[in-house]
Amino acid sequence: MTEDQTNEEELNQESEEIQDIGEGDSGETITRVTGMYRDWFLDYASYVILERAVPAIEDGFKPVQRRIMHSMKDLDDGRYNKVANIVGHTMQYHPHGDASIADAMVQIGQKDLLIDTQGNWGNILTGDRAAASRYIEARLSKFAMDVVYNPKITEWQASYDGRRKEPINLPVMFPMLLAQGAEGIAVGLSTKILPHNFIELIDASIKHLQGKRFQIVPDFPTGGIMDATNYNEGNRGGKIRSRARISQRDKNTLVITEIPFGTTTTSLIDSILKANDKGKIKIKKIEDNTAAEVEILIHIPSGISPDKTIDALYAFSNCETSISPLGCVIEDNRPLFIGVSEMLRRSTDRTVELLKSELEIKLEELEAQWHFASLERIFIENRIYRDIEEEETWEGVIAAIDKGLKPHTKHLKREVTEEDIVRLTEIRIKRISKFDIDKAQQKIDALEDSIAEIKNHLNNLITYAIDYFKRLKKDYGKGKERKTEIRVFDDIERTKVVIRNTKLYVNREEGFIGTSMRRDEYVTDCSDIDDIIVFTREGKMMVTKVDSKTFVGKGIIHVAVFKKKDKRTIYNMIYKDGTRGATYVKRFAVTSITRDKEYDLTAGSKGSKVIYFTANPNGEAEVVTILLRQSGSIKKLKWDLDFADILVKGRGSKGNIVTKYSVKRVELKEKGLSTLKPRKIWFDDTVQRLNVDGRGELLGEFTADDRLLIVKQDGTVKTAIPEVTMRFDDDMIILEKWDRKKPLSAIYWDGEKELFYVKRFLIENPDKDELIISDHPKSYLEKLFTDHRPMAEVVFVKERGKDRKPNAKLNLEEFIAVKGITAQGNRLTPDKVKEINTLDSLPYEEPEPVRAEEIDVVDEEAVTSEETSEEKKSPTKKDVKKDIPPGNTDDEGQTTLF
Repeated sequence: MTEDQTNEEELNQESEEIQDIGEGDSGETITRVTGMYRDWFLDYASYVILERAVPAIEDGFKPVQRRIMHSMKDLDDGRYNKVANIVGHTMQYHPHGDASIADAMVQIGQKDLLIDTQGNWGNILTGDRAAASRYIEARLSKFAMDVVYNPKITEWQASYDGRRKEPINLPVMFPMLLAQGAEGIAVGLSTKILPHNFIELIDASIKHLQGKRFQIVPDFPTGGIMDATNYNEGNRGGKIRSRARISQRDKNTLVITEIPFGTTTTSLIDSILKANDKGKIKIKKIEDNTAAEVEILIHIPSGISPDKTIDALYAFSNCETSISPLGCVIEDNRPLFIGVSEMLRRSTDRTVELLKSELEIKLEELEAQWHFASLERIFIENRIYRDIEEEETWEGVIAAIDKGLKPHTKHLKREVTEEDIVRLTEIRIKRISKFDIDKAQQKIDALEDSIAEIKNHLNNLITYAIDYFKRLKKDYGKGKERKTEIRVFDDIERTKVVIRNTKLYVNREEGFIGTSMRRDEYVTDCSDIDDIIVFTREGKMMVTKVDSKTFVGKGIIHVAVFKKKDKRTIYNMIYKDGTRGATYVKRFAVTSITRDKEYDLTAGSKGSKVIYFTANPNGEAEVVTILLRQSGSIKKLKWDLDFADILVKGRGSKGNIVTKYSVKRVELKEKGLSTLKPRKIWFDDTVQRLNVDGRGELLGEFTADDRLLIVKQDGTVKTAIPEVTMRFDDDMIILEKWDRKKPLSAIYWDGEKELFYVKRFLIENPDKDELIISDHPKSYLEKLFTDHRPMAEVVFVKERGKDRKPNAKLNLEEFIAVKGITAQGNRLTPDKVKEINTLDSLPYEEPEPVRAEEIDVVDEEAVTSEETSEEKKSPTKKDVKKDIPPGNTDDEGQTTLF
């Protein structure tokens, strides 16, 4: 039978295996798949999973990466090779096209760990591609040569065409998979292992060998900020939040210096422009100055808060991304789902086994060298080579040498073999004639020392492995410090940071609200993601999504943007229960609702009606006048009601009875103050944000009039009303509750005069940012004190040929009086200062307020006479100077310390 006939018969047989076995009710044909067709998909899936997409746990490489590394070792001669040449060589092992090999090699090279690159290898920051493989070059890095290769402990297999041998796994003695990360999509599964920090991986491996607990989190080459709270060891279900590093350059410019992992400057800018086009944020323009480092300038219009814009960038653009890791690797030709800590443990344990194999091989080699060196010495020193002079056959030569060696080989560690004797016969006469017994013994002693050292390492294998990792850290850890900052992110409420890009209108009588009703009453600016809360005259309430036009109920009395979990907005309401019922008063907050559900705020009787209603953003409680209709024998038709006397309860409460008689009207008599307690505000240094949830350092209790004092390292002082959406710069040095009456004390370096100056001042304009040091570029703020009676220590520089002045204690309260914030202050000292230290402040007691009954009332003449008398006793200039601490007076008439 010919080959064509055989193939035709197989095809006919395969066709018969696809059979129609009936039709369903819908007329569809049900087909049973058998034979080869049944296995094709499974074979393909297995191939993609094992041979293309998922890395092996043993060395952390996918097959294409492993073949690239093996090919580079084949070609390695210390010089750079064209990438095109490496790709071509790899095709001897990898049964795929050159494009996939080149792309995989570029990805390895961009991680800057295993490959020493030369030329344009692309830019992970901008997303620019690498140059063509014929233009760029590569060679193995010193690190790769150190930890990846050892042919003596490598297991080999035939290449796909059987012509060559390739490694099953490379003997990588480092957690390479975690250092580089891996990502791949196979059939039915995928993997996404995030990169981790080089130094932290080594430290974790050492801790594992020491039996200590460890924890590792990702570190990205693009830097940025990361919240790894829900990392979940890199297992399925975990999540990493990655943010760009955004700072404020000035009041109208933001700068992005680091970007989230998985993004590029191009994709980041596109997402920002898209958010701007949708009205979520408001920017003027973007400049991309990225080169070796990221620099994206975002210019914002005047009047737009930079802090709020930063939050909006995180909320509506790729400045914040969420990454879902999935630890999937190949072990024993099967996919294995595993966490990063277990990956590191297995990698470290495998490194220990590989180090043990290396030592055992090296021990065998050293013992073989010692054995032959000992034989050689015996052979030459005892002149056994003379015993073969009379032998005529090869067997006789072997026997003569064997006989001559036997009396001297008792100390050897193994028996002498025929192979050993053959090696002895190959020693040249010239070497025998120049044989030096002392040098031979020195060589044997050195080998014995090396053998003892290797055996010691084997007996203390864990210690040896720890020293190995420490050496890697010392040799290759420089420049591999963590790039990604670890923080705990607070959730950004999108509705609080979105730009109000549209206007809300209301038709109260008809009951419509929306953004397209421009002929009706304007309510407020809003965004297209806001919720709107509405109250009607019938005592109904509803929260609905903002839309172009929505019916919510006739007789609207209040409409506003709804804030979730808002406990400080208090609604004051007086309503009549039904047509004949009593009148009730209630105060309530709305913190949570079901959207588009109508809530009844009255007692539920038909015909109920709201008589009075106010919405108070800070819990204000006004006083109103109740006026009744004249009816029967009612004596009191008018009285005042103070909402401060009404407790704040839930929206479903019935309320308190005002009167059972008919109310004519309710009039506002007096606006009230907030009845809510002052808010406790904390500062969480981890996330650099304010909060009311008890996280971080308590700043104090704040009323509506209280402010924060903020001092920055550049000498800027300002106050601000605390808001949880505020952001703080990294150069902030003081953040506390501002006391208007407490002076601030500053010691600063004047760059123009090159001297330290001291000043005390009060903040006179709380709404203005003030620079309290001189504007010279070399001026800087040394110390700032917020205590009432601060103390400092001045340490002087020891001048050549002179004794160093003793340290001086400085009472700033006595040294200088409180002056204006723009005053230069007094010179501290003309001498060179080494450092200024903060000392414990002096005790201070708040002065007790003077009560009215304690003031003595005297006649005006007596006061005038007394003042005149006191003027006569006024101190002279000489007397005043006694109150100033001892010191020198400079040319400007300012008192100095020394």
